[in-house]
Amino acid sequence: MKNDTKRLLEWYDAERRILPWREDPTPYHVWVSEIMLQQTRVEAVKEYYARFLEKLPDVAALAAAEEDTYLKLWEGLGYYSRVRNLHKAAVTVMEEYGGVIPGTAKELRKLSGIGEYTAAAIASIAFGEPVSSVDGNLLRVYARRELYRESIKEPVAKKLAYDYYMERMPEDRPGDYNQALMDLGATVCLPNGEPECFRCPWADLCEAHKQGVETEVPVVPTKKARRVEYRTVFRVHCGEDLLLARRPDTGLLAGLYEFPNALLTENSKLSKKEQTERSAAALETFLKTSGLTPLSTFPLPTAKHIFSHVEWRMTGFDLEVESLNPVREQALSPEGHELLVTSLSDLDRYSIPNAFDAYKY
Repeated sequence: MKNDTKRLLEWYDAERRILPWREDPTPYHVWVSEIMLQQTRVEAVKEYYARFLEKLPDVAALAAAEEDTYLKLWEGLGYYSRVRNLHKAAVTVMEEYGGVIPGTAKELRKLSGIGEYTAAAIASIAFGEPVSSVDGNLLRVYARRELYRESIKEPVAKKLAYDYYMERMPEDRPGDYNQALMDLGATVCLPNGEPECFRCPWADLCEAHKQGVETEVPVVPTKKARRVEYRTVFRVHCGEDLLLARRPDTGLLAGLYEFPNALLTENSKLSKKEQTERSAAALETFLKTSGLTPLSTFPLPTAKHIFSHVEWRMTGFDLEVESLNPVREQALSPEGHELLVTSLSDLDRYSIPNAFDAYKY
């Protein structure tokens, strides 16, 4: 074993994060955790992980689950295509692999939602396959360790990092080696600001640290500005009944439920006055097209929600209406989405994205 690998593993044994999926690293546990951890902080995942496993403890339970069940369990994690692919892959495991999760990175990559990194993470941690799982953490560590000054978003950087780590991969502890590098990147070789080099087992081997240029690498291209959408949200109710809309099966927040809302404009900055005027006009149009008769109307707070590529800036109205009967058949939301009437007592059955938190009861 190379000396730097030995050092890293000794550091990991002493400093590793205690995480629930690490304490019982079955293939299913590792798989679920890795999918949840994509684009989500570790601390945020812990509660969701426990709740998910309580309801869907194994691959058979996940494969048999109804869509509303696993979407509700995922509510708040975002990127809902991840759990849809997780379910689709579970069905494949049951139908094509006899209910046994495949044990190699090559086979795992055949499953929906499992890419190169995730396949390597599951294969190394759960099955002991010596394969490097190169993610953003490992790329950052590599760039600083070797003072790699090209963009780490290019495929060549990933290939170089993969080869670098494979040369140092211990055959007896591949999963621990990958997790040690993940922890090193997540807790020491930090992505923004100053890395905590005084805690790093590789500080004296790191070229960026030796030259005092840790904050200059890795090189990451500037992100494209997010599209901004102005929307007005309608919280419509009659007694205990409430109006929801179901989003289409494709696109942003596919298949999830929302409060009906209208797009006012996108990529054009609106003043507060313009937003108020357009919201009022959207409200008038919504009432006219839906056939609803308001008994009371009052404005709700403004809110903002940021997705990866779009930002919603929202205003809202609470509408108590005379009856919801006009929308029970064939009516659509301002966005052309299917409307449905539910009761407040049944609201927890529906997966409503965090984007609408400001308007939830």
